[in-house]
Amino acid sequence: MTKREFGDEVENGDFKRQHIEISESPEDLAAFPHSDSDWQSVTNEVVKSVVSIHFMQPVNFDTESCLCSEATGFVVDADLGIIMTNRHVVGPSPFVGHAVFDNHEEVEVIPIYRDPVHDFGFLKFDPKEVKYMKVQALPLCPEKAKVGEEIRVIGNDSGEKLSILAGFISRLDRNAPNYGDQTYNDFNTEYIQAAASASGGSSGSPVVNFLGETVALQAGGNTETSTDFFLPVWRPKRALECVQETHYKNLTAKEIPNWGITRGTIQVQWMLEPFDKCRRLGLTSDVESKVRQLSNANREVNGMLVCTIALPDGPANGLLREGDCLVSVNDKLITSFVEVDEILDSNVGNKVEFVVQRSGKEIKHLISVGNLHDITPNRYVEVCGATFNDLSYQLARIYGIPVKGVYVAEAAGSFQLGNPDLTNCWIIDSVDDKPTPNLDTFIEVMKCIPDKAYIPIQYHHLTDIHVPLFRNIYIDRHWNKIIRMAERNDTTGVWDFTTIQKDPLPYVEITESKEVKFTELPADHDYIKNLSHSFVQVEATYELPLDSFTGHVRRVHGLVLDAEKGIVFVSRHCVAHDLCDINIIIAESVIIPAKPLFLHPTKGYALVKYDPASISKNTPLVSPKIKANHLQRGDKVVFVGFTKAGRLVIDDTKVQDVGLMNVPTNANAPRYKASNVEAVVMDSTQGQKCMSGLMCDYDGNIRAVWLACEGEEDRVYTMGIDIADLWELKGLLDSSLKEVSVLETEFTTLSISSARIQGVPTEWIKKLESTSRDKYQFMAVATISTGLDNKAITGLVPGDIILEANGETIGRWRDFEQVLHGSTLQKQNTVNVKVIRRKKLEELVINLSTYSLPACANDETFHSSHLLSFIGCTFQTPPQGVRQVINNLPSLIYTTTMSAGSPGRFYAVGITNFVTHVNDIPVNTIPEFVNELVKIKKETKEEGASKFVKLRVVTFDQIPMAIVVKVNWHYWGLGLWEWKNGNWGNVELDNYLLNN
Repeated sequence: MTKREFGDEVENGDFKRQHIEISESPEDLAAFPHSDSDWQSVTNEVVKSVVSIHFMQPVNFDTESCLCSEATGFVVDADLGIIMTNRHVVGPSPFVGHAVFDNHEEVEVIPIYRDPVHDFGFLKFDPKEVKYMKVQALPLCPEKAKVGEEIRVIGNDSGEKLSILAGFISRLDRNAPNYGDQTYNDFNTEYIQAAASASGGSSGSPVVNFLGETVALQAGGNTETSTDFFLPVWRPKRALECVQETHYKNLTAKEIPNWGITRGTIQVQWMLEPFDKCRRLGLTSDVESKVRQLSNANREVNGMLVCTIALPDGPANGLLREGDCLVSVNDKLITSFVEVDEILDSNVGNKVEFVVQRSGKEIKHLISVGNLHDITPNRYVEVCGATFNDLSYQLARIYGIPVKGVYVAEAAGSFQLGNPDLTNCWIIDSVDDKPTPNLDTFIEVMKCIPDKAYIPIQYHHLTDIHVPLFRNIYIDRHWNKIIRMAERNDTTGVWDFTTIQKDPLPYVEITESKEVKFTELPADHDYIKNLSHSFVQVEATYELPLDSFTGHVRRVHGLVLDAEKGIVFVSRHCVAHDLCDINIIIAESVIIPAKPLFLHPTKGYALVKYDPASISKNTPLVSPKIKANHLQRGDKVVFVGFTKAGRLVIDDTKVQDVGLMNVPTNANAPRYKASNVEAVVMDSTQGQKCMSGLMCDYDGNIRAVWLACEGEEDRVYTMGIDIADLWELKGLLDSSLKEVSVLETEFTTLSISSARIQGVPTEWIKKLESTSRDKYQFMAVATISTGLDNKAITGLVPGDIILEANGETIGRWRDFEQVLHGSTLQKQNTVNVKVIRRKKLEELVINLSTYSLPACANDETFHSSHLLSFIGCTFQTPPQGVRQVINNLPSLIYTTTMSAGSPGRFYAVGITNFVTHVNDIPVNTIPEFVNELVKIKKETKEEGASKFVKLRVVTFDQIPMAIVVKVNWHYWGLGLWEWKNGNWGNVELDNYLLNN
């Protein structure tokens, strides 16, 4: 008879011991399947130890990317509050999470251990926080795993709180599964295989037998079949015992590193191969016979460990080779990975004798055992917006390279390498021509580089170690000012931050004028050849996500409109807003800084200014000739454009059409777009390839500019704008224009037939047709912008058909543009219009908006002046792109971005939402929001204060929600950027309440 004790069960308010008598012996239990009713009592007890783990990994580090996810774990020590789960759940990086027990009690958990190789780790919680159930642990019994054993996988399958999946163990000797390159993989261990059809969320579930004992740990599975892979709990059991021993000695992980869990390595990967393959590799029959004799009733030996790789510069490099069959270690015949682990973990720092067979010969080597923890990164550094750590053994093993080098965990900021989708697995070989073999050297090099410097770097990707790559990068140490180190603390479970360098070396301004030489454009006409002297490259670098714009660096060509004043015309696709760094590249030779001068609210262009004194007088930058006569259909022009890659395109063509272009709105993240622009369409496909350029006549006169703008789903549209429609340029260049009148309404064209149907009288149609024009149509209101005061700005409504404005017949946008021109010059902020509204003629006085130069920080109509970072989200006043498409602003606190692995994403705060209340206190502006958050931050520093914040938000579609967010100031602080005195700056929030 076998008696097993499941633990405590509540009955009538008291705890009692529950015992279940089982007549069969444990050996008989695997002989036949048990009914669901037989399993009922087992699962009822096991679920009390199983928890659902909800967690965030806030930083890209080593093999892991920042994310929010769910998984499973189970209590393995109820007194100490230790939960076992997978290593890919605990992760090598910072971890923030909580566990939910079966009775819905929630406890905060911290990571205390993650194995460097095997897929298990430990989380810790305070057992005292569980008040309504008795916490009980599951025993670890790796020896009970047998082929044919019926098991249950009990956990959080597919995000469900509890799932119970049944299966039978089919293999005990499977090699560790491979989940792909550039990610974490277990190795040097056997895996157990079964068919249980587990899926996402079940990671970390206990695999229990009919006795309620944990025989394995759910780790992964095949997505195309029902096959699941379980980690045997031999090494987890040993690690747990080490942690328990350290705790009971009243020691911490700081006093005994890694809780006394020693892990040895010779930097060799082994694979369990069958005897037939081993024989082909040179295994002799006498050794095979000895090894086969180690089979027993519980385990049949069918193969041996074979070396697949010995890492360069590792302890076994040059001693062991691929294809070596492992015979013994320290005179012990080896038949499993566990035996190797036991020996290596017990001999860190010592030499161990390995005996292998190679091509039929027996070879012996004494090999030094290294510390596996030493080649597992436990720190990272943040500099210039990017994250770096030492290359890990995990990644070095995959690519067969030495365990050394500076690994780019997150290629961002100044170190955005490759395309935006490839953000990791880069190795930095040198910075500013100084080798960077390790993280410490890299830090010292970066400390000596001044802000805003351009420097060369050499790097390579792990997938292509043979090809060195070179790039010049722009050093940002003003938006991302400090160099900060984070180091893992297994006692607290929190990574400790240390500021390595608070202030960078100051920016070294250009003092000497530099001379450059231009090459002529390959054109047939002399005047066009010299246009090369009027083009420069404009490079805008973005570090902070204002106005929903994405992308780190945007680079296009700009047109020098005034060489004496240093004014360049460029698209707002490149210079989207002024929270950026702008540099001008002249003749691909000289780089000089520039600043935004003017950003047009509707026409999609910007003017930026550089200091002409920084260029030698011998540098022939030339202001081009401009001919401000409107282009007509059939006019011959020469198109000069530059592709996204900067390649020059020249094409003789002609104007095919000029008409209103409506750029679709990005519905997922509304942002600035050009509106009410009459686009010049040419009879050539070359413009589709070009992000910037111009159209000129054969005398070299500029007739139109070519620029890019963004539309739906980040799609980029290109178009030409007649230079005659940019009437404000003259006043902007000579500084006579101080403000521009803008109509915050988007129009669309309406054919004569449609106008008749919608009620336009015949006399108005005849009046339009009496004017001389190449196309007869009306203008109809498509959308109207909402003001920051939540009122319709203009007085027009969608569907209005414009007949007349200030006495002028309106048949195209260019007609209305002339009215705006007059209003600007006369400083009028209203226009008299006649419209057809619901088939009735109405006379209206509509309002114009005024864009002042420079943009006023107190008026955020066209210029955002605050950017707040909180819980991994950024908040700002709703930008122009939002107001163009929404008819009601719930508040002036708009969520523009949300970081992966942040509380904002974890609690689904969402982008394009509006915050209206904080802890039920109404807030309407960013300063009001900041005030409340500063108060909360001060309160949460007090002992016992709640860390939960209730946010009431309203979605873009006006659906109200209440979201409770658990704040974490350590990883996601409170930051505020503010436009003040013509510049953006970071605000010190400690005294914010006193100053606002």
